[in-house]
Amino acid sequence: MSRTIEIIVAPNGQTRVETHGFAGSECRSASQFIERALGQQTDERLKAEFHQTNSTRQQIQEGQ
Repeated sequence: MSRTIEIIVAPNGQTRVETHGFAGSECRSASQFIERALGQQTDERLKAEFHQTNSTRQQIQEGQ
C-alpha cells in the first residue's frame, strides 16, 4: 500500500488531514509540517493503523 497524506477542505473552510498507509506514529511525523501550516489543531481521531506496529503492518501486507 502506498503512503499518502490527504487534505480535505470543507465548504466552511475547515481542513482535515488524513494519512493512509502509515503504521504507528509515522503518520504524525509525516503530516506534522502540513498540520503546522494549517494552524491550530482542534481535534484528532486515530485510526486502527496508529495502534499497529511496523512488523504487524508488514505481516498484513504480505498476507494480501
